[in-house]
Amino acid sequence: MNRYRLTIVGSVLAISIYLINNFLEINIFTYVLNFFASLEKSILELIVLLGIVVLFVSIDYYRNSRESQLEKAKRNIYKAMLCSSHHILNSFLYQMDIFKITAEHTPGFDAKTLAFYEDIVDDTSDKIQSLSNLKSIDEFSIKTSVMTK
Repeated sequence: MNRYRLTIVGSVLAISIYLINNFLEINIFTYVLNFFASLEKSILELIVLLGIVVLFVSIDYYRNSRESQLEKAKRNIYKAMLCSSHHILNSFLYQMDIFKITAEHTPGFDAKTLAFYEDIVDDTSDKIQSLSNLKSIDEFSIKTSVMTK
């Protein structure tokens, strides 16, 4: 309903003018045409030019408003996807900690492998944090935020 608010207002206004013209026999169109005929040509030209400017300003405002809404929706979807991915990765990392604890308690397990494991976990955590802190959500920003540094 809110999306068509101006359409409803315009329809009600048009129907009201029609009813006033027909039932009260007040011809509003004649008054409007007489008013414009009484104006000087330069004022009438100014009114037409201002009407054109107002039309294009209105179209620009609508387009920018629509783009802003799309950008907001895109940001909300990105944040929801990121939160879900973050949850999945954290669950995975906690489960991998069980293997790490087992490896630490296994005699003769290679310490270099455990250090490599820690590096992988830290790198992954940094990339997740980098994705969470993006200011602009576009393909380039996302790709560069997770590139190996």
